[in-house]
Amino acid sequence: MTAPGNFADRRWTSPDGLGLHARDYAPGPGAAKPPVIAIHGLTRNSADFGAVAPLLAQSGRRVLAVDVRGRGLSDRAPDPMTYTPDVYARDVLALMDQAGIERAVLLGTSMGGLITMALAAIRPRAIAAAILNDVGPEVAAEGLARIAAYAGQPVEIGDWSDAAAYVQRTNGAAFPHYGPADWDAFARRVFRQQPDGEIVLDYDPDISAPIRAAGAKALVPNLWPWFRRLAKKRPTLLIRGATSDLLSPAIAEKMRKAAPDMAFAEIPGVGHAPMLDEPEAKAAIFEFLAGLD
Repeated sequence: MTAPGNFADRRWTSPDGLGLHARDYAPGPGAAKPPVIAIHGLTRNSADFGAVAPLLAQSGRRVLAVDVRGRGLSDRAPDPMTYTPDVYARDVLALMDQAGIERAVLLGTSMGGLITMALAAIRPRAIAAAILNDVGPEVAAEGLARIAAYAGQPVEIGDWSDAAAYVQRTNGAAFPHYGPADWDAFARRVFRQQPDGEIVLDYDPDISAPIRAAGAKALVPNLWPWFRRLAKKRPTLLIRGATSDLLSPAIAEKMRKAAPDMAFAEIPGVGHAPMLDEPEAKAAIFEFLAGLD
């Protein structure tokens, strides 16, 4: 049993034999509810949900915040071409199978939302509801190009102040209200200090290999069939950062027309992607989840 806000480390095995990791937050008291599986973005890890996951757990839902293969405490893949949404989705299904979870609420930030859509295409019955955080079945080319420009690129970090400066350079436009303490906390989520003291990004640099291999095609993915399958007859919430360069207003509007019953929340003053600790994001998530009970 874990104390409120704490988590247990859970390991599971991917279909191709990788050892994978998730933070497992035990639910608070009350009637059993479908758990939440939280999936992070391209260069991030389970620590991104460190603020919202304990709140979800306290509301009575078990939360599994995963480290997608190649990130955090999950194994790096010998074949970098397995760093793709369909493979990630099958990894999540393996977690559900090994944990005895038949259906869950999927909460996907950025790439995590793409994985959620892939899950809907592979095993739609596994998804009780879905929350897509600042991502859609197509993305704005400028946003993806910005991310592709730094993902997997080497960076020299001397100390934690260098790490904070790096995350501010790469994410400053999205969080203009952040101060030094926020950037230090951000850096400690996405960097890891090795036993020898070296501070390194907490992901396999080869995660960007499929993006590089796809070239220009990587900038215009068409996942509309996946999205329509996800949002059809299934509670869905779309969260958008008001200044996001990845999920444009036009794409969000197109999604809302394709899924008129989908709930929607726009988070003011934030770009790609909301951290979900914003008051407006938390309110939208808890209102959405309350409607499922």
